[in-house]
Amino acid sequence: MLTPITIRGNLVCLEPMTMDHVHDLCAAASEDRSTYHLTKVPDGVDDTKRYIEGALVAYSQGQELPFVVRHLETGRIVGTTRFLDLDVFSSLPTGASTGPTPSDATPPTVAEIGSTWYAASAQRTGVNTECKLLLLTHAFEKWGSIRVTLKTDARNNRSRTAIERLGAKFEGIRRAHVPASDGGIRDSAYYSILAAEWPVVRANLEEKLERD
Repeated sequence: MLTPITIRGNLVCLEPMTMDHVHDLCAAASEDRSTYHLTKVPDGVDDTKRYIEGALVAYSQGQELPFVVRHLETGRIVGTTRFLDLDVFSSLPTGASTGPTPSDATPPTVAEIGSTWYAASAQRTGVNTECKLLLLTHAFEKWGSIRVTLKTDARNNRSRTAIERLGAKFEGIRRAHVPASDGGIRDSAYYSILAAEWPVVRANLEEKLERD
C-alpha cells in the first residue's frame, strides 16, 4: 500500500484526507455551488462524510490516494484532489489480469489526477496550478510514472480549458462512459501527459505560477 503523504508548496499544502476533514471540506463546498453542476461535489455534512468514506475505502484497496487542499496563507481547506486509477505494469503470471497493488516498493507506472474541486474563493487563483505542479512532480519524479491521465465531462468547457492550459494532450472522447453528476450518462474527455513531455509541462506550470 502507498503511505499517505503530505506535499507542500508555496501556496498550498496537500494533506492526506481523513474523516477529521468533514466539516472543513463541507464548508469549502458550501461557499458558492454555481460552478459545480458538471462536477461531483458533496453537499452538506452527511454527503461529505459519505464522500470521504468512499475515498478512504478506495485508498484501502490500493486504488486511490486522496488529499485535501489547505491554503497556506489562510490555513483553510479550500478543496480536494487525488491520485486514482493507479496501475503497476509488470510481467504477469499466465492467467493473471492485473499487476501488483501500488505500494511504496512498487509505485504506480501510470496514474490519474482527478476528483478535483475547489471552493469558489480558490477558483481562478494559483491554487489549481500549484496543486497540479505538486502532484505531477510527485508522479513523474518520485514514482517514476510514465503517464498521468486527466479526464472530465466532455461538456465541461471550463474544466477542459484548465486541463489544456496545463499542457496535457487531448486523446479523445469516451462515449457513454459513466453516470453524469447532473443525471444521465456522461461522455468523458481524456487527456494525458507522458514522462517525456513532463520537462516542458513543468516549465510551463512554473512560469504560469510566477505570472499568477
